[in-house]
Amino acid sequence: MINVIIVDDEPLAQEILETFVTQLPDLNLVQKCSNALEANEALKKHDVDLMFLDIQMPQLTGIDFLKTLTNPPKVIFTTAYDNYAIEGFELNAIDYLLKPISMERFMKAVNKAVDQIKLERNDRGEVASVESVEEDFFFVKADKKLIKINFADIIYIEGLKDYVIIRMNESRVITLQTMKSLEEKLPSSIFKRIHRSYIVNIDQIDALMGNIVEVKEKGQVKHLPVGKSYRDDLLAIVNKNRL
Repeated sequence: MINVIIVDDEPLAQEILETFVTQLPDLNLVQKCSNALEANEALKKHDVDLMFLDIQMPQLTGIDFLKTLTNPPKVIFTTAYDNYAIEGFELNAIDYLLKPISMERFMKAVNKAVDQIKLERNDRGEVASVESVEEDFFFVKADKKLIKINFADIIYIEGLKDYVIIRMNESRVITLQTMKSLEEKLPSSIFKRIHRSYIVNIDQIDALMGNIVEVKEKGQVKHLPVGKSYRDDLLAIVNKNRL
């Protein structure tokens, strides 16, 4: 089952989307929200897989709201205007529905979202929960095989849409995986999320300069950004080991 929330300030638009959602057996509507603040609380309370998000809302637009989220669910934008399409897709939205929305167009967007969500769920099932087995390695699926990766070999992990790039000194591995699911499986004593798009091996950090972490990749200095919401946790680790 795929948990869904609807975020739209127009009651009629909410009702139409609710009618469409309830007709599809794969979807489970957990909450309807009238603005970004309500949606933010809903995301905290529920395990949301898919969000139908209106763009033109009071106080905070759907696009601006999505930019505030560290680990957003899949998003299908809904709007009466077509001039936001490019920005919506730049934020990795699944689709962009123009009002009035037909059932046919709705189902086409939902099918894309369902395919991606199920694919990610299947892929996550193939990655060992490393904390539960207390190993110093894990396996990921890449290039039609399961590849063993040792924790110590990882410099950092970079998120790229629905994939992650695991970067090591001698190689890199690209696998279908979300940063959120990978972060949950990696031991927090070794790896630290420092940005929406980066997880770093703490042992591989050479320096911290403001909002930049310095590591070495293949002998070359690499600068990784530190997101505002992650900086305090990173500084706590640094200060704990500071002379």
